[in-house]
Amino acid sequence: MDPTAYALVATDLDGTLLRGDDTVSERSRAALARVAGAGAHHLVVTGRPAPRVRPLLGDLGCGGLAVCGQGAQVYDAGADRLLWSVTLDRELAETALGKIEAEVGEVYAAVDQDGVDGLTLIEPGYLMPHPTLPAERVDRRDDLWTAPISKVLLRHPWLGDDELADAARAVVGSLATVTMSGPGTVELQPCGVTKATGLALAAEHLGLSPRRTIAFGDMPNDVPMFLWAAHGVAMAGAHPELRAVADEVTTSNEDDGVAVVLERLFN
Repeated sequence: MDPTAYALVATDLDGTLLRGDDTVSERSRAALARVAGAGAHHLVVTGRPAPRVRPLLGDLGCGGLAVCGQGAQVYDAGADRLLWSVTLDRELAETALGKIEAEVGEVYAAVDQDGVDGLTLIEPGYLMPHPTLPAERVDRRDDLWTAPISKVLLRHPWLGDDELADAARAVVGSLATVTMSGPGTVELQPCGVTKATGLALAAEHLGLSPRRTIAFGDMPNDVPMFLWAAHGVAMAGAHPELRAVADEVTTSNEDDGVAVVLERLFN
């Protein structure tokens, strides 16, 4: 494919477009401006829920669509509304948690509530993987289920992320989709929902197709997005599962890996 044929640039945030301090470098901003100048679309595709993405989109001047919540939400930043969302049934979530704890012992849980103003709630013992993101602590697990949710986040006292994700997949079955989106971030989301399903909905809304899409990411939750897009670019240091399906590997997020590729393609 002629590189200039890319009409959609899909980027993960954490570990990809964002630096470790949750900022976007001037070089990356300039590269995204090249994308817009060429008439192509930039689409954020992130595990963060819409309320946690809104400030960043405003900072980037993005008034279009964003795929949030691991694909559970398609958010219109300009209108500040969800064009599409799907929730995780709370009874199924409780059942899935019970099965996981029967397998690996106690886990600590958090939830992202649905909606453009949904809260992130964390139960006692849960530590936020991104301490800069706002969250409200509740007194007990039952308090997590007071409103519709888009996903559950899990942490284990001593199991590694890969071990916890593998154990969860083995027992959860069709109750939920299990994914791992970053250090300390194993998640349960609605069954069948992935970044690829959300990206496909957003692309359809924009009148674009997979064959004109390039995607950037760093973790296993980006695998479905890479398989959907025509070209997948993994960041240096990306999880082995993602590197295995990537078409190329760029430099790290700290070294402007997204910009390095976009400068080559949109010159």
